[in-house]
Amino acid sequence: MSKFLIACLGNIGPEYENTRHNIGFKVADALALALSKEEGLDHKKLFQADRLADVCHARFKGKQLVIIKPTTFMNLSGKAVNYWLQAEKITAHSLLVITDDLALPFGTLRVRKKGSDGGHNGLSDIIATMKSVEFARLRFGIGNEFAKGKQVDYVLGEWTTEEENQLQERLEKSVQIVKSFVSIGIDRTMSDFNNK
Repeated sequence: MSKFLIACLGNIGPEYENTRHNIGFKVADALALALSKEEGLDHKKLFQADRLADVCHARFKGKQLVIIKPTTFMNLSGKAVNYWLQAEKITAHSLLVITDDLALPFGTLRVRKKGSDGGHNGLSDIIATMKSVEFARLRFGIGNEFAKGKQVDYVLGEWTTEEENQLQERLEKSVQIVKSFVSIGIDRTMSDFNNK
């Protein structure tokens, strides 16, 4: 049975829970919940604390998914991703990293086969640790509505009411993208979902 690592980036701790930078964790929760409901599993405790990450094991269409929320903090995400790739014997081709992106308007979802870190510290650490840019990523646009010098405050700020109202639909679309990635591959997922 083929196996995939879905690495959803964020920061641990209640103070970060509803911040823009933690959209990866929100996608992880939405994905785990959707898959558990399809399997008829108890969805009260989907993630278990494990080495360097909170981990959920799930299945979709005969594929195994290891969904992780690294507990290393964003800037050390590579350590957790690398550990779980090795521990689960998953190749980089079966890795999907989910992260926030300032360069995309709020709610824009962009799938890429590979690429630079785009100034994102979590991606930067994964690339440095893996010594490769050859892994898929789903970038969730958080917009860049901040004044000069206020980037950190914006990224670590909470969603506006307007954004909150649109978040659920975007999370559902993110779940569809992950399901597509594991079932039909990165190329078709890119053509099906990008710019839509």
